[in-house]
Amino acid sequence: MKKWIKTFLVNLELVIMSVIVIVPVIWVVLSSFNSSKSLATSSLIPEVLTINNYLQLFNETKFFIWFKNTFIIASLNAVVAVFLVFITAWVLSRFNFKGKKTGMMTLLILSMFPSFLSMTAIYSLFVALGLIGNPVSLVVLYSIGAVPYNIWLVKGYLDGISTSIDEAAYIDGSSKLNTFFKIILPMSKPILVYCAVSQFMFPWMDYILPNLLLTGEKNYTVAVGLYSLITGKENTYFTIFAAGAVIIAVPITILFLVFQRYLVQGVSAGASKE
Repeated sequence: MKKWIKTFLVNLELVIMSVIVIVPVIWVVLSSFNSSKSLATSSLIPEVLTINNYLQLFNETKFFIWFKNTFIIASLNAVVAVFLVFITAWVLSRFNFKGKKTGMMTLLILSMFPSFLSMTAIYSLFVALGLIGNPVSLVVLYSIGAVPYNIWLVKGYLDGISTSIDEAAYIDGSSKLNTFFKIILPMSKPILVYCAVSQFMFPWMDYILPNLLLTGEKNYTVAVGLYSLITGKENTYFTIFAAGAVIIAVPITILFLVFQRYLVQGVSAGASKE
C-alpha cells in the first residue's frame, strides 16, 4: 500500500509539473496563430487561425536583423567562452602553482553573483571604452561571465582524464599546448559541447544586458526587439511577440535535441569528478 501511494504521488507530481510547463508553451504557440493582437483579447484556443502574425513579424519589424545580431553574438560567445573556460580549467587541472586554491574559491564565489548586479559599473566601463551600442561588448561580458560558472564543471571533467596521457605525449615530444589542442580537447567532447551549446543559447534568452548596452533598433537582439513589441501604451502586439517566440524556440530546441546525449554526458561527468 505504501509503495502504491508513493508511486501515485510521484506520478501526480510529474503530471502537475508537466501541466505547469506545457500549458504556457501551448498558449504561446496557439496565440501566434490568433487573429487578435493584444493579450487581453487573446484566448487559449483561437476562434480563427491565421499566419498574419508571422507575416507582420517578417514584413513590419526588423526581426531578421535582430535574429542576425543574436546569432552572431551567440556564435562568437560560444567560441570565445569555450576557449577561455577550457584554457583556464586545463591550467587549474594540470598545473600546481601558488594561489591556485584561493583563485578557485574566488571563481566559485564570483559565480554566485549575477552579472546584472554590477550593471552601473559595467555601463560606466563600456561608456569609457566606447563600446556602448557595439555587440562586441556583449561578447566580452558573456565570455568572461562564463568562466566562473563553468570552470569547476570543466575542471572536474579534465581531472577524470589521466595525466599519464599528457606525460606520454610529452615524452613523444609534444608541447603542452599541442597536447591540449590535439589530445585533451578531442577527449573532452561531451563537456565541450555542453559549454558551447549553453553559451550559444544564453544570448537568445538574455534581456537585461542587451537592453543596457545596445542602442538603436538595428542593434537589438531578439529578446530586446520582441519585448519592445509589448511594452508601452501603444505597443500591444502580443500575438506577433508570440510568433517571434515560437520562431526563436525552434532552432534552440533542434540544437538541444541534436546534442542532448553530449549535454547529459557533459553535466554528469563533470559533476561526478573532483
